[in-house]
Amino acid sequence: MGLPAGSSGDRSRDVAWERTTLEKLVFATIREQQAARRWKLFSRLLWLVFLGFIAWMVYSANSAGASVSTPHTAVIEIRGEIASDAEASAENVIASLRSAFEDNGAQAVVLLIDSPGGSPVQAGIINDEITRLKALHQKKVYAVVEETCASAAYYIAAAADGIYVDKASLVGSIGVLMDGFGFTGLMEKLGIERRLMTAGANKAMLDPFSPQDEAQRAYIQNMLAEIHAQFIAVVKSGRGDRLKESPDTFSGLVWSGQQAVALGLADGLGSLDSVAREIVKAEDIVDYTQRENVGLRLAKQLGASMGQGIFMAARSAGVQLK
Repeated sequence: MGLPAGSSGDRSRDVAWERTTLEKLVFATIREQQAARRWKLFSRLLWLVFLGFIAWMVYSANSAGASVSTPHTAVIEIRGEIASDAEASAENVIASLRSAFEDNGAQAVVLLIDSPGGSPVQAGIINDEITRLKALHQKKVYAVVEETCASAAYYIAAAADGIYVDKASLVGSIGVLMDGFGFTGLMEKLGIERRLMTAGANKAMLDPFSPQDEAQRAYIQNMLAEIHAQFIAVVKSGRGDRLKESPDTFSGLVWSGQQAVALGLADGLGSLDSVAREIVKAEDIVDYTQRENVGLRLAKQLGASMGQGIFMAARSAGVQLK
């Protein structure tokens, strides 16, 4: 039985079509694999650049206090709240101080202060270290106040050999406070019952949902008075005969810069530039302030994210991390 006319040609066209389609599929697969390899390579390069950036930032942070041979005035900024988790922490400020004092080119150290205060513990650590470094390196320290130098900030400034302010700066607040709220009356009106169990008669001291105990209040007041006495001793030691003490000096009042000079809480009016030029006699200013490092912060965040991901994966798998 003979083949229909044209069937051989149709079969050839079908074979050619299949071959062409197969070639297209193969080439498409190759291109897709090549694109995947390029993306994989690109992502690896991106990670290398990111890690290199972090390494550079860490190196920059470690070399920020590198020695500057020419004579200059070293400046360290103390801004915002003085606290262990803030930029103006004892850890950061002391690292800055040590870099400045150890630089032979630094003729003196200027603390540029704009802070409402904070932790007496952090301020005390900084004050003690300033006193130690001054004796060790025989260099002067000056405090220059911009807007505010109050409470714990003045605690730090008291260690300086001279304090210079703007006439409108806010200076002082030599006192100690502990604040909170009491909700017992409100709870009674709302019909809320406080259920608190403790082991230890004073464990719930200052609990805002419990009535204030007079003996506990007196205990806290004595503790605040002790810390206040420590503050006063630091100010008297730092200011010496320059301090014109009055009943209000250590009452917690805040004075203008001009009033602070008259009361002996400051030595004169001045700015960073004028102190560097006229007191230190070194107009060039070099900043030694240890600031939060962007690369380190990113690395910490990345590490925290990775750690959280591992923890969640382990927990979902029934693994306990102890």
